[in-house]
Amino acid sequence: MKKFLKEFKDFAMRGNVMDLAVGVIIGGAFKGIVDSLVKDVISPVIGLIANKDLSALSVKVLGVDILYGSFLTAIINFIIMAFVIFVLVKALNALSALGKKKEEVVEEVTTKKCPFCCSTVAIEATRCPHCTSSLTE
Repeated sequence: MKKFLKEFKDFAMRGNVMDLAVGVIIGGAFKGIVDSLVKDVISPVIGLIANKDLSALSVKVLGVDILYGSFLTAIINFIIMAFVIFVLVKALNALSALGKKKEEVVEEVTTKKCPFCCSTVAIEATRCPHCTSSLTE
């Protein structure tokens, strides 16, 4: 039982699990902010155009109210959350790229120098085309 509890503790305290937990908590709190932004700011502005609260928009079909305004509000919430997450990930990727050194591009060697006449010769050549010397190494 002690081994099981130790394994669980090691699992729960790993960096990835803790990062995920923090991300979920912050994401939940941020969702509340975005919900308030859409409900309290964006919906009333859109409501000025429709002369009605966006979330209250509905249509009655066979005696059942279909609240398409609430659905539109959820779509706006999703778009805002997706955009903010995109911007955050893009910013984090840019920050992580600053800390990394640019990798040097290694060019493939395609020529060599003839040891007899110092001419440039193709790497595959076995004889120098200039002095006809044998280039076997």
